[in-house]
Amino acid sequence: MTPEHVVRQFFEQVRSGKQPDFANQFMAEQVIAHQIESEEEQTVLRTPQEYAEHVVEMLEAYGQFSIEIQECLAAGDKIYVRWKQTGTHIGEVNGYQPTGLPVIQLASAVYRVENEKIAEYWIQIDRAGIQKQLEDNKIRTAVN
Repeated sequence: MTPEHVVRQFFEQVRSGKQPDFANQFMAEQVIAHQIESEEEQTVLRTPQEYAEHVVEMLEAYGQFSIEIQECLAAGDKIYVRWKQTGTHIGEVNGYQPTGLPVIQLASAVYRVENEKIAEYWIQIDRAGIQKQLEDNKIRTAVN
């Protein structure tokens, strides 16, 4: 499998929420995850099981969401993916109670594939956009 095929299948099967438990088929035993939290760069090690649990948490928060790859670029062992995830706010998120309203996540990541498995990734998520949607949805449901 090419690195692009690995990442596309990872999105189709795991990141989509369809088969979170298949994470071990697409991820190395230890994945280096470079993330940004509150504008601070963090690097953590993540196992396929931990990633699967993360996807389940997203399903609990946003239901069976849809995910659309808007751009996918391959350069050697690195694959850039930009996506749009659309779900419904059905579970508590960052202290916001469920509203039943849509929430859209825009994000992108670069995945490094080694031996046909994701070994490392760098991710950026529009967290401020999600926060604004949650706040707007809270106000919208309070008015109705």
